[in-house]
Amino acid sequence: MKNFWPFGAAVRFIKREPVLFAALLLAICASAITRPQPSLYIQAIDFRTLAILFCLMITIKAFQSQNFLDYAAACLLRLCKDRRSLYLLLAALVFFSSMLVTNDVALLTFVPITLLIFRRLGLSPLKIVVLETLAANLGSCATPMGNPQNLYLFSRYNFSAADFFMQTAKIALPSIFILAAIIFFITKKTHDEPHEFSDATLQQQRVIVKTGARTFFYAAEFAVCLLTVFRALPWPAMLAFVAAISILCDASLFKKVDYSLLFTFAGFFIFTKTISTVPAFSDFMQSALSSRLSTYIAGIAASQVISNVPAALLLSGFTQDGAALLLAVNAGGLGTLIASMASVISFKLYAASDEAKKPGSPSYMATFTLWNVVLLLIIGTVAFLL
Repeated sequence: MKNFWPFGAAVRFIKREPVLFAALLLAICASAITRPQPSLYIQAIDFRTLAILFCLMITIKAFQSQNFLDYAAACLLRLCKDRRSLYLLLAALVFFSSMLVTNDVALLTFVPITLLIFRRLGLSPLKIVVLETLAANLGSCATPMGNPQNLYLFSRYNFSAADFFMQTAKIALPSIFILAAIIFFITKKTHDEPHEFSDATLQQQRVIVKTGARTFFYAAEFAVCLLTVFRALPWPAMLAFVAAISILCDASLFKKVDYSLLFTFAGFFIFTKTISTVPAFSDFMQSALSSRLSTYIAGIAASQVISNVPAALLLSGFTQDGAALLLAVNAGGLGTLIASMASVISFKLYAASDEAKKPGSPSYMATFTLWNVVLLLIIGTVAFLL
């Protein structure tokens, strides 16, 4: 059976894309139970959200190809003179960049740089990688484009910019002080140890910033995406503009889009819409999510098991309390490793490093889980009470 190629291909697909597989399976099962009209599938899919997500992914990949974040990191790191300033700068870079380029892109950019620097300095990168993961998940919650669930919920509940930022500030602002406190605590004994970052320290990074007409066009792409997110432009116009610029500048960008994420969204859209036509199930879910507290707890709990993006997609079909759900799935990105898929990215990058392979090296999972659970309890409580 193992040599039967369709079976082997299916197993590899499930291992590679477990969330996408779950979304498609749920959509198929719900459709088999409800047998909806074909038109319902089209009505179920939020094409505006998918279009914005698609265009943002292309634009972010375009900026990555220009090496702006890498160059900024290399320049800023040379200003660090001790371990505390190094920790603070790396955490700040990830925290604030994730607001614009998403949490996963921030980690994909800065964790490899961090691993390189700490290897050259002979320091263990475990704590700073965990901190960067926390910073990415907490910083990305501040803006609609910071993570996929925010982008979807911003559109789904028709938040105004003011209402959205008032909610996300309940997590983002306390997070700044909490992350700073953690850094001051863990560097208490070593904060004044000098570290000079010369060109030799970062020479393996070989950062070359690409400038020219492409940079201007990519900046225009990003501006159009932002205007569309905040409903100043219609999404078909954005889609046409970004597609045209990408074809003109670098058609290979289309190959770099995470299409599995788009299909995951589509699968959950179809599942939620079709299963909501079952009165008994719909009534049960709406009853279970009838209060702000129940919606908040359900959002956090679901995020721990199925990750916060699917949790937002599933629960949004059964509650009108968008503010509580927005806070829940962002706070719920803390906790387990799979609560936010961005956390898996940094874990894989660290696990592949030389430090992780050393005999007797500290457990990443133990440190990650302890810090995340503590912050989930603190930030989850603070955000709900504010």
